[in-house]
Amino acid sequence: MTTKIIRIFLIFIFCITTLYAQDETPVLSKQEERQGWKMLFNGKNLDGWTSVGKNTAPAYGWQVENGVLSLQTKSDKKGGDIITKEKYTNFDLSIEFKLAEGGNSGIKYFFTKYEKGGWLGLEYQILDDVNHPDAKEGRNGNRLQGTLYDMFPLNKKQENRIGEWNHARIVAKGNKVTHYLNGNKILSFDRSSRNYLDTWKLSKYKDSAPVFGRVKSGHILLQDHGDEVSFRNIKIKEL
Repeated sequence: MTTKIIRIFLIFIFCITTLYAQDETPVLSKQEERQGWKMLFNGKNLDGWTSVGKNTAPAYGWQVENGVLSLQTKSDKKGGDIITKEKYTNFDLSIEFKLAEGGNSGIKYFFTKYEKGGWLGLEYQILDDVNHPDAKEGRNGNRLQGTLYDMFPLNKKQENRIGEWNHARIVAKGNKVTHYLNGNKILSFDRSSRNYLDTWKLSKYKDSAPVFGRVKSGHILLQDHGDEVSFRNIKIKEL
């Protein structure tokens, strides 16, 4: 093999390697497809997502690059929260997220417009528990990462990896909801229980009608809290 042919071959290999390295579009495995999983974020754009109360996604604020959806905070204009076009009732939701130091964000579900209270949804809190002041607010730590925001604290505190990818999972079936963080079960509650009702009456949502979080279905929401946060591998399985 001549030197020229070797160089052409090496250039070809480099181009192919670079191409695959840049293509980070999320893909379901064959097993996940058989199990009924669907991608909520295609890794390329915001198809399937809208703005709250609108029919289109924000034109600024959110950025998609290499299969990652990020909220950019350097823009003068706030992008705002984004929600799925579809509503979900019973589901297993899986999302990877990465939060900047001192940041605050969240994943809301059963998000819908209430008769009294406006647009609301249960929130899986995403927070830098060390550097964000919201960690010291609320009751019994019910605003720390992984909690049901302003409602229930964690059953067991888990590692909060700021600046690294974390895995959030929310399983909702009937009235029972479970939060997971990095594969660990961190919170479980029953929306029909007396304990839930008593907790709601102590929360910032106590004046909502109907009872906050007891709606049958709603959208999935990714929160724009003005801080830098990224999401990837967003997928859902209806149960």
